[in-house]
Amino acid sequence: MSVDQSFVGRVYPPTPPYEVGREKIREFADAINDENPAYRDRAVAEKLGYRDVIAPPTFAIVVTMQAGKQVTFDPDFGIDYSRVVHGEQRFVHQRPIMAGDVLQTVVTIDDVRVAAGNEIVTTRADVTTVDGEAVCTAVSTIVVRGPGA
Repeated sequence: MSVDQSFVGRVYPPTPPYEVGREKIREFADAINDENPAYRDRAVAEKLGYRDVIAPPTFAIVVTMQAGKQVTFDPDFGIDYSRVVHGEQRFVHQRPIMAGDVLQTVVTIDDVRVAAGNEIVTTRADVTTVDGEAVCTAVSTIVVRGPGA
């Protein structure tokens, strides 16, 4: 196996700030075919108690995927990306992502284990505003297929 299990617990540096825009939220909502007006209309979002349009819950992938590349392409960690398949993704939101948020993400390697000849890597991406307000935690599991897979 090639993934270095001693990396469990490693924390990568915060990503550069990402400013969430209304148009990006709308484009994402269109891409997932979700017509929720709170993703498009500020007045609707304000009536729900938000300062601006909110993003669909899975919009967090936009910021966490970039952060996750720090792990998958870390040459010292040893992932052969040509053998990677996506295992699981989940999000826990402390609050919705909103237009105007300026977010950054810190990724931690939570677990590396071997099962049926495959290496299974679980990471946690903590998304906060640049001011430190917790927004979302994304947990991702990838499977690095073994040589016989």
